[in-house]
Amino acid sequence: MSSDRSRTVVVVGQGYVGLPLAMRAVEVGYEVLGLDLDGVRVEALNAGRSFVEDIAGSTVHAALDSGKYRASTEYELAHNFGVAVITVPTPLKETLPDLSFIESAARSLAPLLTAGATVILESTTYPGTTEELLVPLLEEGSGLSAGSDFFVGYSPERIDPGNPRWNFVNTPKVVSGIDPNSLERIDEFYSSLVERTVPVSSPKEAELTKLLENTFRHVNIALVNELAVFADELDVNVWESIDAAATKPFGFMKFTPGPGVGGHCLPVDPSYLSWQVRRTLGKSFRFVELANDVNENMPAYVVQRVIELLNNERKSLNGSTVLLAGIAYKKNSGDSRESPALRIIELLNGYGAIVQAADPFVVDARWPRNVERRDFTATAVSEADLVIVVTDHDDFDYALLEQQAAAGDVIVFDTRNRIPHASVHRL
Repeated sequence: MSSDRSRTVVVVGQGYVGLPLAMRAVEVGYEVLGLDLDGVRVEALNAGRSFVEDIAGSTVHAALDSGKYRASTEYELAHNFGVAVITVPTPLKETLPDLSFIESAARSLAPLLTAGATVILESTTYPGTTEELLVPLLEEGSGLSAGSDFFVGYSPERIDPGNPRWNFVNTPKVVSGIDPNSLERIDEFYSSLVERTVPVSSPKEAELTKLLENTFRHVNIALVNELAVFADELDVNVWESIDAAATKPFGFMKFTPGPGVGGHCLPVDPSYLSWQVRRTLGKSFRFVELANDVNENMPAYVVQRVIELLNNERKSLNGSTVLLAGIAYKKNSGDSRESPALRIIELLNGYGAIVQAADPFVVDARWPRNVERRDFTATAVSEADLVIVVTDHDDFDYALLEQQAAAGDVIVFDTRNRIPHASVHRL
């Protein structure tokens, strides 16, 4: 890398979190090496192709043309770095936190560490990971001492794919360090990238901040999901009640029901917190465990409603064609990680349904097996026995669904309330 180490940045992981960070660092003048173990992804990036909706291919092209960015699978190219940011996945493995990607990144960076360098963790994890896991691995592999020879801290990612208002630059960035000098270095780095930083006293507070943010969402989504189930049984329009409640200018925050939760945060992050509480304190985090139970069962509830709707038309789910409108976990995004659609598909297949789906954002490499890809057309809708609106992409023709449902050509089950019409069944 460049001889001017203060302007060299290594971003480990070039996904939904790492790539926006890398592109912004190039934009403000850093020389950036984007490391990723996925050779196909690296090849695409070096050809100027982006797979992240918020980052245009033209942005990657511009970064490459500037000579300040390249992607690679080779850690050796990161020698003499000034700042390294770890943005690798932290999934659950059999319900337990899997920190193997953090461990691998730390072990690979450690031999390249030199005095004065800074390492920042952004991956979501439980409080204590930075100081209890990352720091010892870096010290062991480098022979240097954190705090005196190099600097370490944690800054939770706050990327919201597809959000037109809040992006990497204008979203406040929580920053922390293992000591005052580390915090100063890390705050200085992120202050050059974003409009506002929010320093906290230690990495543990920063790690808990991320878990708190997503646990808050997870619990409130579970509340309205369970409310939606009961409201249907009580013959109450839960969507109308939520909209009415949202007019209150204080003391209420709007959350809406859905077919379940997905992505790299909500299905995972609260479980990290619950696991840490149980492991260290021997107590259960009851709110999280209850929210997990409610949200994890929403796909099964969706399929049960589908069975009932078909039964009302004297049809069996076995042999019926079910078209899913959307596979991604959130609208206008191609991210299908942990999407509730995947569990819905699994259950539908188990009942013998013919499962089809339309999603213009999800690429073929991420397309689930045993699901026929269809374009969202009048033909595809009319050939289905039932359509489930799973992801409310703006590209879908909801008027078409309303018309065909009103004509009795197809049963429509809308889990996102995009079609508030009497002929459409809603969650």
